[in-house]
Amino acid sequence: MERRTFMKYTAAAGASLMLHPFESFAIPLGKKIRLALVGTGARGSSLWGREIVRTFGEVTEFVGLSDINPGRLEYVKKMMNVSCPTFSNFEQMLKEAKPDYVIVTTVDATHDEFIVKALDMGVNVITEKPMTTDEVKCKRILDAEKRSGKKVVVAFNYRHSVHAMQLKELLASNRVGKITSVDFNWYLNVHHGSDYFRRWHGRVAKGGSLWVHKATHHFDLLNWWLNSEPVEVSAYGSLEHYGKNNAFRGAKCRGCEHKEKCKFFWDITANDNLVNLYVKNEQHDGYIRDGCVWSNEIDIWDKMSAQIIYANGVTANYSLTTYSPYEGWQIAFNGMNGRIETWEDIPYLQKTPEDQAKRHAIEMSNADDAIAGEVREIIAMDNFAKNYEVYTTPKIRGGHGGGDVRMQRRMFVDTNDNPHHVMAGTREGAMSILIGIAARKSIKEKRPVKIAELTDLVPMANRF
Repeated sequence: MERRTFMKYTAAAGASLMLHPFESFAIPLGKKIRLALVGTGARGSSLWGREIVRTFGEVTEFVGLSDINPGRLEYVKKMMNVSCPTFSNFEQMLKEAKPDYVIVTTVDATHDEFIVKALDMGVNVITEKPMTTDEVKCKRILDAEKRSGKKVVVAFNYRHSVHAMQLKELLASNRVGKITSVDFNWYLNVHHGSDYFRRWHGRVAKGGSLWVHKATHHFDLLNWWLNSEPVEVSAYGSLEHYGKNNAFRGAKCRGCEHKEKCKFFWDITANDNLVNLYVKNEQHDGYIRDGCVWSNEIDIWDKMSAQIIYANGVTANYSLTTYSPYEGWQIAFNGMNGRIETWEDIPYLQKTPEDQAKRHAIEMSNADDAIAGEVREIIAMDNFAKNYEVYTTPKIRGGHGGGDVRMQRRMFVDTNDNPHHVMAGTREGAMSILIGIAARKSIKEKRPVKIAELTDLVPMANRF
């Protein structure tokens, strides 16, 4: 038997409702927020470019675009349908365009360069996750924010999904008592997972590995759900599937002699937007978007697991798989009085099958509407109970469960809406990446790594 309960998240839900923490982002009434964007790749040009113009054009205006690739820059200006000037020199853009925010969506390893320059020039920052890729760059950002008096928002969009917020509500209400341990498993399917290995993300020097670029999402969710910060990480990782682990390889998919026998062959020319962003502009920076997933230059891990000890005593067991037949995740919270479990997009647990090849493209859409007849489920069961309770929330069509557009709405419109401290700053950005950085160090040195080895931030048992 089971008893079903529907809980609907509202802006006023939760005892932690407070004003937007970034007061210096406030814009005078009647004036538009002046935005500048650096990094006009796929993520920057879409979510942080075109979608802002479409969805928040009444309250924002782009006053500058910057990129090292002039061809891509001109294409994105047309794609976004804006008339602002473009710049190859970032500092010149800040001086001439005078933005209220600069949005940083460059290669992860360069985030610190642009964040620090913007802060020191008196400009607030929104940065894509991860905030940066190592502990030295992290400290540079923290120091720059402190000395400048300006603020950085880290775009942890997954926090803002209806499903993630529902889970936060239940945990904050102590539904199953004090949480003692967590099991968290994330699965990237062979279509989406392989794409990280054909891009710059396959090099540790560029993206910090998937421990940082991808798992920063997951570690931030853990930190936020648990309302605590990590103190120690033990990790294992290997490169066993992609990279050198194949008998043949090429330079790129286009024109590859092995395409007929390679299951990972990908035709970038079937996507006009990617052709215009990358293929037509390779001559400017040499970046190949459809690189070979078997390249010998790939040095990130494709199989990862970690144990994270939190300041509040919780132990979290985490894994990331990059070549699964399906994409989704599962999590379980063990409490003193019971257990909470939930999942997203596990085929045998949901009623509606998905085309795994198209799943990521759908996920990246900016919709915020519910899918009729489909829900996410959260299961709670008390110790010694015979029955369990099912909490449901609507399944949202858009990117990250509707988190993308909800996050941006809180940035640009509903700035008083900050339930459970959902807006993230540099401390949240740091505590997320430091888990991944510690995991890298743990693998290299074959030992547990204390967060205190990487930062002078003291982990908090209770964040708020």
